[in-house]
Order: sequence, then structure tokens, then C-alpha cells
Amino acid sequence: MAQLQLSYAGHRSDRVDDLYFGVVRPEAIDLHFVPLPPFQAFNRFLRGEFDCAEMSFSTFVIKSAQSKLSGEPLPFVAIPAFPSRTFRHGAIYVNRASGIVRPELLKGRRVGVPEYQMTAAVWARAMLNHQHGVDPQSIAWVTGGLEKPGRKPLMELSYPRIDIHHEENKTLNDMLVTGEIDALIAPQMPPAIRAQRPEVGRLFTDLAAVEQAYYRETGLFPIMHTVVMRRELYERHPWAAVSLYQAFERAKDNCLARLRVEEPVPLSLPWSGSLRERVVKMMGEDFWPYGIEKNRKVIEALCQYTWEQGLAPVKAEVGDLFAPSVVSLAGERL
Repeated sequence: MAQLQLSYAGHRSDRVDDLYFGVVRPEAIDLHFVPLPPFQAFNRFLRGEFDCAEMSFSTFVIKSAQSKLSGEPLPFVAIPAFPSRTFRHGAIYVNRASGIVRPELLKGRRVGVPEYQMTAAVWARAMLNHQHGVDPQSIAWVTGGLEKPGRKPLMELSYPRIDIHHEENKTLNDMLVTGEIDALIAPQMPPAIRAQRPEVGRLFTDLAAVEQAYYRETGLFPIMHTVVMRRELYERHPWAAVSLYQAFERAKDNCLARLRVEEPVPLSLPWSGSLRERVVKMMGEDFWPYGIEKNRKVIEALCQYTWEQGLAPVKAEVGDLFAPSVVSLAGERL
């Protein structure tokens, strides 16, 4: 039987490297893995260059909510594999002269963000709102490129209750240094932080402590990206979504198994073994779960946040987000 030829675009990590190197192969699929930075993968998939790709989870949830309202199906479907997830306390940077030393002081300030609807910003705003009482409407937002000016958003949305200015000519990094913005939310570390410029710093200094406290309070390990495939491809080969999901799951499981190796250590990172032990004690052995039920609380939270922040016209429902062929297996195999 001929293998189904599929192209996939996404970032490389220990969770997907077994797919990249062919150690794990999706059943009946010849997967051509093209490693790309996430933003490039998102855009090039939306332009039709790949069969499957990593996708911004907030973008997918917002588009799903729009589809629910319009009745028009999306041109792609998702599988519940989540190659990127992270806490976003460390994504908030401040100009030191602004005097912002705690989250509550962001009220009434100018805050930069590459794209207002990007997943990192959704999670950061939700944390600021729900844990610290900082309503997104209390902030003047500035969008634009972090290191190069003029970045365009992945999707065009209107925000009638939100004050947003799009900056075409300056970078958010430079504006943070000069104080033209008081703070910045960005998934990538700004060059000024890497260069240890004295004008800038992080809002939260003890990241491990605040992020662990957030996890203990909420039970949320934020999902950033999911995996999508073209709907017309899915409709012709619904089994392919199941095959892809199971392959992503095996690759991730292999990764977590390697982290359990004690000698020689699998990571070039001192104290990685003791760090893993602390993570397992707090989050369990499968601390990076795939599937629907293990992630229902996190997915429902993002559906809630995209709606309450005015990004989605209606609240998306978990049951509507993922490929039916994969959902049908949820109670049995996922």
C-alpha cells in the first residue's frame, strides 16, 4: 500500500525530534518535517504551502469561534497534540524608569505586544486580569515588530473596547528601551534583555516561584500551539488525523522517557535530574500531556479567555475544536 505523502511545518524540540529524524513514523504516512520558527510555520500553512503544521492555539480557537457563529467550516482541523506550552510570567518586561515593580502598576500604562491576539499575550493578559486585577481595557496597547518594524498580525480583528495603536516605524524593543512604552509582552526575549541593558528588566524576577504558585492556584499549564491539517485532506483521509496524533504522542512519550535517564544525563543542563523530580512531584509523570480530557481544563480556560478578551465573537467549545476521528477515540485510547 502506498504511503500518504504529507508535509509538516513546525519548530524542532525534544518533543518532536523523533518525528523529525524518522525514529517515530505515523502509520501509513510518509511525513516530510520542515523545521521552521512558529510564526513562519503559521503563515506559510495559512498560505497553503503545507499539508499540516504547528498553529497558534489562540488563533485556532478564535477562528473556530468565528466558524461557529458563521456556520462556515474552517479550512483546517486540529488534533490535540500540543508541541508548545509554557507559563508566560517571564514574557513580561518593563522599562525600569516606569516604576512598574508589581503587576497592578500596569494599569493606565502603554504596553507593547507583537500581536494583540497571539497566544502568549492572551495567557499573560488572563493572568494579569484574574490573578492581579489588571483589566486589558485599563492598558493602552501598542502592536508591532519586536526586532524589525512593521510586523503584520496573523489575523485581522477589531477591538472596539480596547485602545490599540499599531506602530509601523519603530521596534517594540527600542520603544521599551527609550520608555516610549512602559512594558512589553513578548514570547521571544527582547534583544535589550539579552544585552542586559540597564534600562529594562523583567516584571517578575523569581519566575520559578511565581509560575509554580500560579500552577498550584489554577492547575493550568498554558498551551501555546496545537497541530492542524487541511480539512479537504482530512475529509479524504480521516484516519490520517488519528495516525498523526498517535505519532506525536509516541514522540512526546519517548522524550519524557529519555528525561528519566539518570546516567549519563540526557540534557546538558546541571541539576536537570533534580528539576525533573520537582516537576513530577508537582505535575505528575505525564507533565506534558496530549489528548483532550487531560487538557480539558486548560483548553476551556483559553476558550474562556479569548471570548472575555473580545477576541472571539462567541465562546468556542472544546468538543468542536478537534478532528472528529480523533475525538471519537478520546474515551478509548487517548
